[in-house]
Amino acid sequence: MALTDDAIGKIKNMIMSGELGPGDRLPREADLAAHLGLSRNSLREAVRALSMIRVLDVRQGDGTYVTSLDPGVLLDALSFVVDFHRDDTVLQFLEVRRILEPAATALAAERMSDSDIEKLQALLDELGPEPTVDALVANDLEFHRLIAAGAGNGVLCSLIEGLSAPTTRARVWRGLTQEGAVTRTREQHQAIHDALAARRPDLARSWATVHIAGVEDWLRQAL
Repeated sequence: MALTDDAIGKIKNMIMSGELGPGDRLPREADLAAHLGLSRNSLREAVRALSMIRVLDVRQGDGTYVTSLDPGVLLDALSFVVDFHRDDTVLQFLEVRRILEPAATALAAERMSDSDIEKLQALLDELGPEPTVDALVANDLEFHRLIAAGAGNGVLCSLIEGLSAPTTRARVWRGLTQEGAVTRTREQHQAIHDALAARRPDLARSWATVHIAGVEDWLRQAL
């Protein structure tokens, strides 16, 4: 492991120094191993590890390339990691969402295009008068995804999307068991949209906080 860590560090330094940039093809394995003073086995292990976290892209028959290194690509590994969360950590994910999403919503009130805000309303209008819990949760996930994207910050958007999945079960559970949860969710979504349309960041932030805190408070009482 120490040799592999050393190999990872050396490849990382090549990228951080600019010797390798996004989209660049790595030298042949033998040449790169010699250049870095590594065994070919350690180099292979390092490449395998870096490909798993989307820093490198191994293309069979073509070679190994540095990925685009875009935040969405690099933080994609976060989704893989959070899939291993335990049920007793869901509250922690909700706490992080309560910190990040109101900030993203406030940014979206300033940056989201008029057409995207109209798409947000169209999404809300897709739900019938009595939606199923599954339909509501799917709509909720897309609603928050669109707002995160509308914040215009790729890193923030990727973090929020990565943290969303662990709280899905709690959303479904709340919709099935808490009286008035479906109506309350729809009302809060509409209030968030209206604040975005009015270009009122503080109001948008407040409604997003109320919305996420509601799920968090319910879960604390239910556990």
